[in-house]
Amino acid sequence: MSFKVRLTREAEQDLVRLFGFGFVLERELERDGGLELAEQAITAIRHGFAALSRSPFTCRKATDNAFVRELVIPFGRIGYVALFEIVDDANVVVAAVRHQREDDYH
Repeated sequence: MSFKVRLTREAEQDLVRLFGFGFVLERELERDGGLELAEQAITAIRHGFAALSRSPFTCRKATDNAFVRELVIPFGRIGYVALFEIVDDANVVVAAVRHQREDDYH
């Protein structure tokens, strides 16, 4: 069985924040690097969402609600965390995405 993964508007804004002028792009500009690192991070997140479409119940619970979970997306020494809800037997909705160094979701 495969789940359809959708992002809320807030999760899409999180991705823009993270990669528009967020952690990855700022770091690359400071090092006078190209966009390669940002592209690799986006690829890692896409792979994470693909894994989420196959097995969302393997991710850790985020609340007392068994259907609200967090996907840890490894990237380099740290990575990203996506908060999502398993809506039904065919759909997963990503509500927020953050860098693991951030305190909480925005």
